[in-house]
Formats: sequence, C-alpha cells, structure tokens
Amino acid sequence: QLDSNRALLRSCAPRASPRPVKNSPPSSRRSNRPPRPPRRDPMLSGDQGLPDGIGMARLAWSRLPTADGAAPLPEGPAASAPAQDELFVGAVESLDYEVIENYAYREEQAQRSKFWVPYYIMLKWFFALLIGVGTGLAAIFINLAVENFSGWKFTLTFAIIQHSYFVGFLVYILLNLALVFSSVYIVTQFAPAAAGSGIPEIKGYLNGVDTHGILLFRTLVGKIFGSIGSVGGGLALGKEGPLVHTGACIASLLGQGGSAKYHLNSRWVQIFESDRDRRDLVTCGCAAGVAAAFRAPVGGVLFALEEVTSWWRSHLMWRVFFTSAVVAVVVRSAMNWCDSGKCGHFGAGGFIIWDISGGQEDYSYQELLPVAIIGVIGGLLGALFNQLTLYITKWRRTYLHKKGKRVQIFEACLISLITSTVSFVLPLLRKCSPCPELETNSGIQCPHPPGTDGNFVNFYCSKDNEYNDLATIFFNSQDDAIRNLFSAKTFHEYSAQSLITFLVMFYSLAVVTFGTAVPAGQFVPGIMIGSTYGRLVGMSVVKFYKKLNVDEGTYALLGAASFLGGSMRMTVSLCVIMVEITNNLQLLPLIMLVLLISKAVGDFFNEGLYEEQARLKGIPLLDSRPKQVMRNMNAKDACKNQKVVCLPRVSRVVDIVSVLQSNKHNGFPIVERGQNGESLVIGLILRSHLLVLLQSKVDFQNTPFPCGPGILNRHNFSDFVKPASSKGKSIDDIHLTDEELGLYLDLAPFLNPSPYIVPEDMSLAKVYNLFRQLGLRHIFVVPRPSRVVGLITRKDLLLEEDGNTATTELQSTSSLPER
Repeated sequence: QLDSNRALLRSCAPRASPRPVKNSPPSSRRSNRPPRPPRRDPMLSGDQGLPDGIGMARLAWSRLPTADGAAPLPEGPAASAPAQDELFVGAVESLDYEVIENYAYREEQAQRSKFWVPYYIMLKWFFALLIGVGTGLAAIFINLAVENFSGWKFTLTFAIIQHSYFVGFLVYILLNLALVFSSVYIVTQFAPAAAGSGIPEIKGYLNGVDTHGILLFRTLVGKIFGSIGSVGGGLALGKEGPLVHTGACIASLLGQGGSAKYHLNSRWVQIFESDRDRRDLVTCGCAAGVAAAFRAPVGGVLFALEEVTSWWRSHLMWRVFFTSAVVAVVVRSAMNWCDSGKCGHFGAGGFIIWDISGGQEDYSYQELLPVAIIGVIGGLLGALFNQLTLYITKWRRTYLHKKGKRVQIFEACLISLITSTVSFVLPLLRKCSPCPELETNSGIQCPHPPGTDGNFVNFYCSKDNEYNDLATIFFNSQDDAIRNLFSAKTFHEYSAQSLITFLVMFYSLAVVTFGTAVPAGQFVPGIMIGSTYGRLVGMSVVKFYKKLNVDEGTYALLGAASFLGGSMRMTVSLCVIMVEITNNLQLLPLIMLVLLISKAVGDFFNEGLYEEQARLKGIPLLDSRPKQVMRNMNAKDACKNQKVVCLPRVSRVVDIVSVLQSNKHNGFPIVERGQNGESLVIGLILRSHLLVLLQSKVDFQNTPFPCGPGILNRHNFSDFVKPASSKGKSIDDIHLTDEELGLYLDLAPFLNPSPYIVPEDMSLAKVYNLFRQLGLRHIFVVPRPSRVVGLITRKDLLLEEDGNTATTELQSTSSLPER
C-alpha cells in the first residue's frame, strides 16, 4: 500500500498551463523563468511512514473535539457556519502577526544569503530615516499652508473692517467657508477614510485590526489637504491627530514599496511583506507625527508607547527614537529657514511652542489645593466631552450621514458658518478695555498691529489704546489664541465674563464639530478648553494669594493638561509633551499631579476618547488585561457555539469555492485521514491564500492524490502578501470554468503546519493573554494531548552557534550524562 501510494505521488502531475487570468499575480506570468530545483522538506516528505501526510505536524496534533458546539471533521467541506473571527464589520479585518512557516516561506528562507540579515536591518534603519524626513516635510507643508491661509484671512479681514465691519464679516465667513468646503469635498469625494483624527483606526491597526482604506495613498493626500482646509477654515479642531495618521500612512506606503494603484511603487524595497514588519514601521510613523505636530520628539516616542501600540520591543524603541530625532532636525531646519521671512505669515506660529519659561518659576504647597481642583474639573469636563461626542457621533452616523455625501458637505459648511459667526459677532458684543501698563522688556505690545499674532487685539474699539479681550482668543488662530492664554506677566488681560463665554461657546463648538467629514484632531481644542478654565482658576488664586508669585499663564497650562488627561486618559506621554511645548521643567510635578487626578476622575465615568470612538466605529480593540469574567471560563466555553469549517488536504476546486461563498471565515483547518482511519488536523490555511491559488490556477491537478514539492516553483512567499488597508481579493472576482471546477488542489504546501494550539480546559483569561501578546489571528482549541514528546526549559533556548549553521551547542556550564 505504501509503495503504491508513493508511485501515485510520483506520477501525479499538475494540470497544463491554463489561460491567463485578469489581475493574476506575478507568479502566474513567469513562464520564461527557469524553474528552481525542487527541495525536499519535512513538511511534504513521507519518510515518517505516512504515505501522503505531513509527518512532523502529526506529532503535535490530536483529534478536534466533537463535543458540544464543534462539528465532527468531515471528509469534504463542511456546511456553512456563522463567521468566527475577523469580519466584525464590513471594512474591518484582523491582521496576521504570526509567521506562516509553509513550504514557500521555508524555501525562501533557505535561499537567502548570509548578507540578507544585515541588509534587512540596514533597510529598517533607512526606512526609519525616510519616515522621519517624509513626516517632517508633510508637517512643514501643512503648517506653512495653514499659517499663510490664516494670515491672509485675518490680514484681509482687519483691513476691510477699518472701513466696514459688515463687509469684513461677509469676507471672513466666505473665506472660512471656502476652506472648509474644500476640505469636506476632498474627504467625501476622494478619501473617505481621511475623516476624523485617524488615531482610533491607527490604534486598532497596531492592536491587530486593519480597517479598509486607512493607510492608502489617497488617504494620505486627503489627510494633508483636508487638514489644511479644516484647520485654516477656523473650525474647532486641530491638525495634530491628522499628522499622526499622516505619519502612519507614509510609513505604510514606504513599507510596501509605494502605491501600485497610482504606479508609484518600487519592487526593490518590497522586503517588509509581513504584518509584523509593517506594524513596526507604522509605530515609527505615529511617533513621527506627534514629534512633528508638537516639536516634541521624546513625547512622540512615549505617545507611541503609551497610547497606540499593543506590542513593544527594545530594538523598536531605538528606531522610533531615531525617527523622532530626524523629525525634530527637519522641523527645526525649516523653522530656521522661515525666520528669514521666506515663509510668508509663518513667523512665530505653526509648529507649537508656547514658551512660558519667563513666567512662574516656583510654586508653594498652598497652590496644591487649586491644582487639585483643576484636575477634578478637567476629569469631569473631559468625561462629559467624551460622552457628548459619543452620543452626537452615534446620532450623526445613524441618521445624518446615511443620507449621502451632500448632507455631509452641507453639515460641515453649516458648522463653518456657525463657527465664523460666533467668533466674529461675540467680540462685537464685548466692551473694550484700556491697555494695561506693561513692562518695557516684556516684548508685548498693546494693541498689536492688525493681522499679526499677539495679545491685546484691537477689535471694534473706539480708541487706539484699547483692546478686546474676547477677540484676543476668539478672533484669532488657535495657536495664537493658546499662546495668548499661556502668556506670562499679562495680569488682568481677560475678564472672567469673557473667559466663561469663550469656554461655553468653544466647548459646544468642539463637541458639535468632532465627527464631521473633515480631518480633525482634538489636541489643540482640548488645550484651548483647558487653558480657559485654568486661567479662570489662576485669576482666583492671584486674588486669594496676593503675596505669592503666582502667574495666570501657569494655571492655563495646568488646565490644558487636566482636560487632555480627563479626555484622552494619557499620563506619561502627555506630561512630557506639555513640558516640551512650554519649555518649563519647573512645573513638571504640578503637571504630573493634575494628570493623575484628571485621569482618575475621568476613568470613574467612562473610557478615553479614542477607545470610545474605536468602539463606535466597530474596531474590536483587545485591552491589555482580560475581563474578570474570563477567569471563570475556559477555552471550550468560548467556542462552544461555533461550527468549525474544515477542508481535506486534497480538495475539489468546486468544494473550495462553495466553502468560500457560503461563509465569511478567514481560516480553515486542513484535515487528513490517518492510517487508522481517524481524521487528523495537519494545519491551517487562510482565506486569502485560497483566493490566490484559485486566481492563479497554476496548481490545479487532475487527480485527487497529493503531489510533491515540485509544484511550488510557481509561487514565492510574496505572492500571498495582501497590501495594507486594501480589501484584497474576493471570491466574486474569480471566474472559473466548469472544467476547472472539477479539478483538485493540494493545500498542504500552502498551509501553516504549526499554528498555536491550547487545551480545551485552559482558562479564557490565559488564552486572551496568549492571543494578545503574540498578535494571533487564529488559535485552535484541542483536547488534552495523549502523550508528551519533550519538555523545553530556559536552558534549551540558550543556543549558541559554533561557526557551523548546522550544529549548535547549549550555553550551559553543566553537562548531563547521556541516558
């Protein structure tokens, strides 16, 4: 019987070359390339006494459970079953961070030279450099455009209101409306995935979930130009979140060699073909975005570590730090070049740096109570902000955005009209105040020239030596408004009435604006909200503690940190970012205290802003810790209501097509009959791999017998790589004739022969930690193994090469006698 089966295996030949298929992978068009000599692999050998099996894999596998909820292993494809893994919503799919060690992977590893590993490491560092340069240049372009559009807008408006406030009001509204319309039109018509901040989607990607479209080239373009329109148009949002998304897009495009759709790709850099490598590059891009947005390289590294990543390694820290340092150099060089006046209205604006080093230098223990009050206020307002934005976004997605793109455009334009009207009309209702006496060396001018950044804006004032405190923060760009709120030695610049008016109106505008179809960040609006009530508390402290050296701008900084901590729930990274953008290390303990209090208060009510938005968008994030209920459940309980859909090793093409059409599973166990007639699981094959095989058609065969490794010369490991954020192949796009549907396909060379398995009685909490820490996509639940092959200890993993790659020796000081 064994000799007969081996003879059949040798005589089994693949089908003749089929007709070319549209959109077929490169492997199906390599007719002129000489075939590589076949290599024998233990995965495909029959030396274990198994006529057509996969010898080594059978040692680790047992029979799948046939108890409650699990279908017995069929000889053919099973009936359709409910979706069991990735397709949570239509555009969300799990990533696969596990290395699939199939024949194509092993063959590719064996053919690599000894210079491949140094080249691979060098290319990673080179890509880290390119990500830093690319993100820095994108941030420079965005900031230059936003600052110049804002500068031209305010200069023109100030020039017109010298003659007519009504005409200036119309011009101001139309300019903002034009900028916002350009942003929402780009997003709705060209890049829908560019809407919002993008941080929840990127956080989901680094957690193991790929949302369609978030890392495409058109998303990058839409994010850049959409941010210019939305931020330049004066909406209550910022450009920091979009810059994080921009850095992630640049990193992803570099990792896959560019964009094939727009013919902007290069094959010589397509070395990072696994989701694991792309994840590391996207992490570098996120850190680069924060570093470029705030000029805070260390804060960017900590932001990537604390907020967005789920897996972190020491060597990744080096590359992320290097990328952030490159961004800092690029941005600083651009600012030095712009200081010569070549960047238009750029000036002191653009890249955020709110220097308050000349303000309060020390603090007293008597100030701890008002600092704690600021932390409580920040936690309450931050939690309320998260809840309101959640409700409004849910209503908007349920009722408003379903009516089409025109409604989304109309909504954004309407919010632009409301924002422009509020920022222009409310200062007109406020009486002007006389300019205070300022120190000669303070560098502050009252009133400052129209159309330029600075404190004490002269707006609708009857005298030249007066200013409008509400226009100083309302009728100004957000960066300049925050700089005015943070400014030191400007006592009594704002009245409590003006600050309360601005807080209520801007808070409401930020809640309503968040969720519109434009690129939107929440860092800068959060800083404006927090600095407003922080300045209010600072005014009270100045009046109460008259003998202390207290500055109102210091409390504005603490208020900004408290609101961000209460809304986004970040601590370490946010603390470092606030210190870097204000250049005041003396206030570090106060910032730490206010962040801890605001986060604790906010956590009492709800989750952070990005977690809430990710859940609303259907992004299934895995938290760092399992839920308590999982400790009372085991692995079998979690999958008892599922039906496993299996495929035999040699399957008919029509059966594979039927299985793919009848369910949405993305992983299928492959089974094979053993010598004693029982069904054995020999591995796992992905849906995407099956689609590649069906589309190429080069592996179809006429006989239902396993074939040798010679058929694998038509495929490389790269043929099975799915581009990031793409929909990939669909079974509906593959067209097969009746003759082709009757052929067979041997799946053994393309499956993963060693997926992770857990016993059925393992606690679900332990399975959760294993799944999350390893970045798995599938995990098999099997009964208790019948015997133990061996036991691996720490000593067995301390292998040291002795110059010969074929032999290794244990790095141990003791030797055991041979047994």
